[in-house]
Amino acid sequence: MLLSNLSAFSASSAFGLCYLRFLLFKSGSATAFSLLQSTPCATLRVMSDKPLHHPHDKLFKSTFGEPANATGFLRGELPASLSAALDWDRLQLEPGSFIDSHYRHSESDLLFSAPLHGQPCRIYVLFEHQRESDRWLALRLLRYMVRIWEKVLHQHPEATRLPVIVPVVLAQNAARWELPSEFSALLDIPAGLADDVRPFVPDFTFRLIQLADLPFDKILGTPTGIITLRVMKAERIAKLLDDQVWDEPLMIQIPRELLEFIIRYILEAGVDKDAFDRKILRIAQPQIQSSAMTIAQQLRQEGRQEGRQEGLWVGKILALEELIGLAPTDAQALAALSIPELERRYEALRREYDSRFRR
Repeated sequence: MLLSNLSAFSASSAFGLCYLRFLLFKSGSATAFSLLQSTPCATLRVMSDKPLHHPHDKLFKSTFGEPANATGFLRGELPASLSAALDWDRLQLEPGSFIDSHYRHSESDLLFSAPLHGQPCRIYVLFEHQRESDRWLALRLLRYMVRIWEKVLHQHPEATRLPVIVPVVLAQNAARWELPSEFSALLDIPAGLADDVRPFVPDFTFRLIQLADLPFDKILGTPTGIITLRVMKAERIAKLLDDQVWDEPLMIQIPRELLEFIIRYILEAGVDKDAFDRKILRIAQPQIQSSAMTIAQQLRQEGRQEGRQEGLWVGKILALEELIGLAPTDAQALAALSIPELERRYEALRREYDSRFRR
């Protein structure tokens, strides 16, 4: 009997109720089925365990896509003479992304333009949020820089020179990466021939900023930029509820919309929910406390809605498997799938049912 497949759930669970409705209906118990049909599917999770889609990418771009926040951080991270030569007041965000498609889950980028002693210049910021270093990072940067130059030529076919590109890599790492910042370090140049070979090979240096190297109190910039980078650093070392992150004099200066996004990022990063609630109770600033409590409540509500949707889809899948005569899928395995995955599973079963019984 397929009811054994639901032994992991109580009679009040969303999965159990939805599937029991089908079984009772099939058995002909109309009264019992009617009662169950009027009972809403219960929630399996209080808090949604599905994170924001590309949360690191969204937080990075939401914060540093604003030129003032980018200026506040980058101005102090570039060599002093180069920083002094850039006209930061005229820094502008340029449209587009230049990264390889298969790296979009682990990195994102922003391109800025600003005059460099009156000449066109680009500042390219590559945000790396994978946990391990990549020794071929400089090669990827070279590809991306070539794409930027190609776009410039496409937009300005009359150009006779290419703009300087200042490449910056921001690494969201927990431990320091031992990574050379010169492209030439990747080349296998024979010993003793470096001076002879150098004129024939491309070379550049990139600025590597590692959050693992930056103490919380040494991160510079605007209040929004500082808190964002502290949160990103804390996420990697499991310190999202530490006082360095919940710096109220800084947090109160962050625009409300972005503050709420940061709080959502923290909540969905896997922090202990009880510890989060205790942290919120100790916050003195009413605006911060209110935002945190509101976001937490919204996530709980989203979790309830998602639990109901999952329960309905799992019930429909198990029902179709029964009708087709297939061995039932383990309900716990179905519970681990996302709603889009459940929808695709159901559509595949429906096509199989149609092909067998609706010819």
